Amino acid sequence: MGDVYITRIGKYLPNEPVTNNEMEGILGMVKGEPSQARPLVLLQNGIETRYYVHNKHGEATHNNAQLTAAAIQNLTDENFTLNDIELLCCGTTTPDQLVPSHAAMVHGLLNNHPIEIVSPHGVCCSGMQAYKYGFMSVKTGDTSNAVCTGSEASSYGFIAKHFEKEMEELENSKQYAVLPFDKEFLRWMLSDGAGAFLLENHPRGDKSLHVEWIDIISFANELDVCMSAGYRKQEDGGVRNWRSYEVADSPSLAALKQDIKLLTKHVVSYAAKAGQMVVDRRSLDLAKIDYYVPHMSSHYFVNSMLQTMEKSGLRVPKEKWFTNLKSVGNVGSASIYLALEELFNARDLKKGQQILLVVPESARFTYAHSLLTVC
Repeated sequence: MGDVYITRIGKYLPNEPVTNNEMEGILGMVKGEPSQARPLVLLQNGIETRYYVHNKHGEATHNNAQLTAAAIQNLTDENFTLNDIELLCCGTTTPDQLVPSHAAMVHGLLNNHPIEIVSPHGVCCSGMQAYKYGFMSVKTGDTSNAVCTGSEASSYGFIAKHFEKEMEELENSKQYAVLPFDKEFLRWMLSDGAGAFLLENHPRGDKSLHVEWIDIISFANELDVCMSAGYRKQEDGGVRNWRSYEVADSPSLAALKQDIKLLTKHVVSYAAKAGQMVVDRRSLDLAKIDYYVPHMSSHYFVNSMLQTMEKSGLRVPKEKWFTNLKSVGNVGSASIYLALEELFNARDLKKGQQILLVVPESARFTYAHSLLTVC
């Protein structure tokens, strides 16, 4: 087994930063009415700016594959070109189509040369799964490099027109015509962008990150579905997926939705459980961590996470935490790439410092950790 290094990190954030007051002007008002939930969600998540693939006139400027290809382009120069890539791993929650795979569409845009591709699918951990596949390929010597990505174009699913029919049905049934909170919540949480890692079997330049290990743990055997799209729970406890619906009868079926009760009940406690499993498995000394980089979906969870970690003996002081959630937003699978990119390029990292990446995924509760050493 060889060594693996993150030697370059790229990103692509579309258009201009969008402030809280500009969001609804881009995504639109459902039935022409301002959202009642938006102020509360924004107050709790602490996000101040984010990016959308729609410009401030509401016009789409990019799709997901284009975002991803742009982030990959930002890894390249005369010393590492697109034709040097040996493996392409692209994780996302929001591919532009069901088939072909997201990585196939990105590869098509890169227009470089024939290579191996892989497309992990999920939510926030899909980017980490892409990263782990690339890591294993380089570590085993199957390839000498891999480009791994996380990307999202969530805003396509949150445009107001997708919810008009649902609101009409609520009005016709004389129910209280307000968009269900499980969908409204994510409209004001998620945003767009892409990040990319170049993994190689040797360091490059003045600064690289040695990848010590990557662990990914699913608790789907213990917990129910919490975040979903194309899937609905039935009153009898069963489920109904998108294939059994007429799309025209349920245009918002593909919209991401979140079970807030399940999220609040489990996401922090199981983060501590996963953390303890990783500490035990890897004999990890958290006191030696210099930067703790969590993908936080919302600042709402920060205090409870700190308290739960403290009680579990997993204390990492808040001054060691690094997040750019406030300025970049929650970009799902891309978030950890964007956070590490900013830390890597904007901070004066010292050789020997250790960085712990932590990514929770609430779809059915999966947690990913990776330890890096600056070299």
